[in-house]
Amino acid sequence: MKQYLLLIGKNMIRMVLLLIAVSIVAFALMTMSPVDPLQANVGQAALGSMSQEQIEKLESYWGVDEPPLKRYLSWAGDFLRGDFGTSLQYRQPVSEVIAVKLGNSLFLMVTAWILSGVLGFVLGVTAGVFHGRWPDKLIKGYSVVISSTPAFWLALLLLMVFGVWLKVLPIGLSVPIGLEAEGVTFLDRLRHAILPAVTLSITGISNIALHTREKMIDIMESDYVLFARARGESTWQIVRRHGLRNVLLPAITLQFASISEIFGGSVLVEQVFSYAGMGQAAVAAGLGSDMPLLMAITIVSALFVFGGNLIANILYGIVDPRIRRGGAGT
Repeated sequence: MKQYLLLIGKNMIRMVLLLIAVSIVAFALMTMSPVDPLQANVGQAALGSMSQEQIEKLESYWGVDEPPLKRYLSWAGDFLRGDFGTSLQYRQPVSEVIAVKLGNSLFLMVTAWILSGVLGFVLGVTAGVFHGRWPDKLIKGYSVVISSTPAFWLALLLLMVFGVWLKVLPIGLSVPIGLEAEGVTFLDRLRHAILPAVTLSITGISNIALHTREKMIDIMESDYVLFARARGESTWQIVRRHGLRNVLLPAITLQFASISEIFGGSVLVEQVFSYAGMGQAAVAAGLGSDMPLLMAITIVSALFVFGGNLIANILYGIVDPRIRRGGAGT
């Protein structure tokens, strides 16, 4: 137990330092952005008809009349107190906006993360076991094609096939048009989330499948597997006793590292399907220079990625006790 607590403590300190670095970089990029928040949200024509006093009030509202360092320290102090600020575009507390958008996106990302991880691992193990035969060639060909396919193009293709031609699934949005929030059922949300979730799942399978395949090939050609074959063990026994545990560690690494890829992919996918989630909110906040909202989305996204890596490090010790003992020694 002490070993796990030390491991978690070290990773928590590392995560806090990384979050600070991410917040500084994100704030600096927003500050250097060429987008003028006044022109982006008010319009050049409207600004031209305003008085200087009105323009100064708008600059004060958008926070462009203060030095960047003062703005960052003010944001960081409020953030540490649990105050994420007010979204300049939505005119609502950022915490409320994040709760709604994250709730919509979470189903997509969790579904895609689980499906891509499980299917990618199974396909990779299968391809490695049948190396050089038709299952391996089929899985490898599929993975190579999908890995080189842009997520937005695949989303458009699925949208055309299932939404436009077959008309079996909605073409976009997270809820049906014209319904109040109280009238939206879980099945309605599920139908609208199928195409975005499937798109993210398909694009995430190839990377895990290809890496797992290579590792499984190395295992199946190792000396201890040859010795196991000489003892009369079947292919399934070899995979179960010697293959799965050895291939599980790199698969866990890829699975939790794919969280960042799913977050990045969700931005494009949500734009294609007009899905009101975190990705679409991040794009709107960036184009509109909504600093409080974009900073909160960045921190929440980083927390998911760093949290995934922390869980992966903990699972390493569970899967392979040698890593736990080695980590305790250092």
